[in-house]
Amino acid sequence: MLDSLPLEFARPTMLVFAVFLIPWLAFGAWRSLVDLPNAQRHLLFGVRLVLGMLLVCAMAGLVWLRTTNQRFVVVAIDQSRSVGEEGQQLIRDWIANAQAAAGDARVVFLPFAATPGNVSEDFLAANDRAGIRPAGWSDLASNLAAAVETARAVIPPNYVPEVVLLSDGNQTVADVHRIASLGEIPISTIPLPDPRDPEVQLSAVDVPTQVREGEPFNLEVVIDSTRQQSAELNLFRDDLKIDTKTVRLQIGENRYLVPQQVAGQRKVVYTVRVGAIEDTFLNNNQASGSVNATGKPRVLLIDSDPATTDVLRWALEEQQIHVDLRPPQGLPQKLDALQTYDAVLLSNVPATEISLRQMQNLRSYVYDFGGGLLVVGGDQAFGLGGYYRTPLEEMLPVRSDSKKDKEKPSLAIVLIIDRSGSMAKDKLELAKDAARGAVELLGPRDQVGVIAFDNSSHWISELHSASDKEFIVNRIRTLATGGGTNMYPALADAYRALQTAVAKLKHVIILTDGISAPGDFAGVTADMVAQRITVSTVAVGDGADEKTLRDIAEIGSGRFYLCDDPQAVPQIFAKETVTASRSAINELPFLPQQARVTRILDGVDLENSPPLLGFVATRAKPTSEIVLTTEEGDPLLAWWRYGLGKTMVFTSDAKSRWASEWMSWPDFPAFWAQLTRSVMRNRDVQQGELNLRQLDDALEVTLDVVDSNGQFQNQLVTQLTLVRPADQVEKETYVVPQTAPGRYSIRIPIKDEGAYFVDLTQTENNQVVLQTSQGFDVGYPAELRLKPTDSDLLRRVSDASGGQFNPTAAEFFQKTMPPASRAEPLWPWLLSFSLFLLVIDIALRRTDLSSWGLGRSKRPVR
Repeated sequence: MLDSLPLEFARPTMLVFAVFLIPWLAFGAWRSLVDLPNAQRHLLFGVRLVLGMLLVCAMAGLVWLRTTNQRFVVVAIDQSRSVGEEGQQLIRDWIANAQAAAGDARVVFLPFAATPGNVSEDFLAANDRAGIRPAGWSDLASNLAAAVETARAVIPPNYVPEVVLLSDGNQTVADVHRIASLGEIPISTIPLPDPRDPEVQLSAVDVPTQVREGEPFNLEVVIDSTRQQSAELNLFRDDLKIDTKTVRLQIGENRYLVPQQVAGQRKVVYTVRVGAIEDTFLNNNQASGSVNATGKPRVLLIDSDPATTDVLRWALEEQQIHVDLRPPQGLPQKLDALQTYDAVLLSNVPATEISLRQMQNLRSYVYDFGGGLLVVGGDQAFGLGGYYRTPLEEMLPVRSDSKKDKEKPSLAIVLIIDRSGSMAKDKLELAKDAARGAVELLGPRDQVGVIAFDNSSHWISELHSASDKEFIVNRIRTLATGGGTNMYPALADAYRALQTAVAKLKHVIILTDGISAPGDFAGVTADMVAQRITVSTVAVGDGADEKTLRDIAEIGSGRFYLCDDPQAVPQIFAKETVTASRSAINELPFLPQQARVTRILDGVDLENSPPLLGFVATRAKPTSEIVLTTEEGDPLLAWWRYGLGKTMVFTSDAKSRWASEWMSWPDFPAFWAQLTRSVMRNRDVQQGELNLRQLDDALEVTLDVVDSNGQFQNQLVTQLTLVRPADQVEKETYVVPQTAPGRYSIRIPIKDEGAYFVDLTQTENNQVVLQTSQGFDVGYPAELRLKPTDSDLLRRVSDASGGQFNPTAAEFFQKTMPPASRAEPLWPWLLSFSLFLLVIDIALRRTDLSSWGLGRSKRPVR
């Protein structure tokens, strides 16, 4: 019977108080000493019981459920760029009619797939009148499902809920039909007409994913147009324009074939741009396609002085390896550009000439994508190149710091660091990190001091033995910013300290980002050189006095560094410290010693090789494999696996300084070719066909794998690595499931424009059996694709949710909907009646009703 009552408790757990209330009231009435007639005492107990129950019901949130026919309608309006002017007019007309026919219904408008500039003020005004402004409506780019979910969240309780969806039905994200199938709220749909605005869209550039080098193929251009007109096609290979032609577009789809071939490149990106007289959106007039060419392996050779590395380049090309030669600045800034190459060679390249982003890309290229890296030494490599504590050193099988302290001369070094206000935050922290790194590179017989300067000179750590590194590092941590910039007193203090220092080598490094007050810099520097003290300088940023610092370094027989990126400061300090200590370089002739037998050197007559004239001292890491050593046991040739790839080092050089006699050695080309091939990316050990297909909101990746006998390869562990255009350093990894015999496939959400890169690696028993990669380009968002209105989807949405399909505004509001329950809180009434009963309670306790015939009291009043 209670279930049929239109009452409900919002907080039913509060009813537990009634369990304690009734016994407590009964006990109080029984033990009461009040001398009242029994009937009056029973009446007082009843009043108190009702009063208590009313308070418990108020706390439990007793509400009265009554029915209501008032409707709350959210009109979700597609404002995407795919909606034409005719569709916009239909929207305006429907909204105007809805406002006239709404009656007592509350109506709010939810524009989605909109930018702040194209949200109608009419929508905002109507919502203000309704007392609601939904947040976040402008970022639902053709996401009909999210728009419907947002609309449902806007509707408050106590109304008959309804959603109206005005859209072309072309969803680019998620599935609105799945949301509609839940059937919680009726969704009425109104299809918007196909756009009739003049529009030209470059729909696709179809190219084969892989061709042989020099093999002819057709590039197919697909263009959709809503008008008959002439257009101009411009074809680009990578960034070079190679062809222009005029075509006649017909209404609908147009296809054109352009013959092409790839020569001398591993990967080519073809981009086509179309220009037409009548066109509404220009953002969808460009598309790209990538072609991978098989043929000679391709490597990128980076050299700090490209003119001196011709012999190495010729040796590799003689062995059928295609070489792209560039300076350090030419190392790609984007990860996808590195994927063109099977390996990267760094020949005598200092880390100070490579940005942190370039090093991170190189690390990901090797570790995540199985690329190869071969680092060749020289007077600017390893410790001499500032590799210490960089991502580059992390990749290599050797460390850049040498610990043969007994063989190197003692060094006294003073670091002079600008601590003026302009060095605040990042710059000063990087300088402190650089100073700590320099201290770590010093041996126990070395000494180091740190001076900071602003308006005056301050010893942070006076000249102190590097055997107590912890003390010096703790002092460096106290370095903080100060005032102006006066470098001369600091330079003079360093000179006085080094004059009396007992060390064979003495060196000063100055770092500043500003212009110092005047001083006799040339004079004090000349005095230092006379005392065999060398000086190097580092200018950080554009505000530094480059000319003065360059002059000091030149007079001081040191080196000048112009550091645009403060992130490179630690590398510069490490490079300077190792160079000044003269500990890393060994220029005595030696014959390479083979430490272990390896296939890397098969066919190379190493026993009859001429001597090398020098090398850079390094230390082998514990898990590296040492192939060649010097006569003293230092690493000469070492390699290891780094992630999916390999890295190798050759600590001598391939130039005329140390390898002058090797350059005339008959096996010189074979030696370098075999080293390079040994680190190259391991491509397609099995036979695999990788296909990428772009859907509206996802990338479909399919890999079909067979062995050499044509048998499907099943149950392989397949890992996909994806690099998105938004960030060419970070990557995403996915495990690709097997979906059919020999087939592995996955769908990955994508939405950003730009170049993507996919790498697939398959392993069996922890051995790589296949590695293949491919790039693709998203030229423009799915919003700008020409598509007819999807009326079928909109009809299925309305049918599944119980809404109407394509109603007029009048038809929509005339339809009778089942009433909703509206909860009316009863606590104000309960509290009011409780106050009334409280007055009666007080009156019953203060008044003797025996004169009214209720009997006499039998106990005295206490």
